[in-house]
Amino acid sequence: MATKQPAMRPTGEPVDDVLDRAGGPRRAEADRLREILAEISGEEPVVWASRIIGFGEVEYRYESGHRGRMPVLAYSPASRQHTIYLTSDYEDRWPHLVSTLGKYRSGTSCLYLTRLHDVDESVLRELLKRTRDHTLAEWSD
Repeated sequence: MATKQPAMRPTGEPVDDVLDRAGGPRRAEADRLREILAEISGEEPVVWASRIIGFGEVEYRYESGHRGRMPVLAYSPASRQHTIYLTSDYEDRWPHLVSTLGKYRSGTSCLYLTRLHDVDESVLRELLKRTRDHTLAEWSD
């Protein structure tokens, strides 16, 4: 019996195929996000789970024993919004930054942007740098 592959893994798909899911003006925004995350991470983009564009990679292992791989920084472009993956509870960790970010919606570790021009890019960059640093500190050996 074949071993089931984890959903969160690099797939080898072309990055442009995922970027093309963001139509109209969001396509240019998806390209801009790719530039920003590549600059901050120092890594080339890789498609994860057929929908996420990730930069860098870390292996994690929880106390429960659950383990896996994940990108250091990542986002997912789509026709309605961009999803940027940040450190869990980023709003509680960095409330002074989030309060000056601009227009967004949030989840535990997701920042949802309808339009990139609705947020302050310098604040977004700082959130991404802090996520990078936190992720590497927490999961690097």
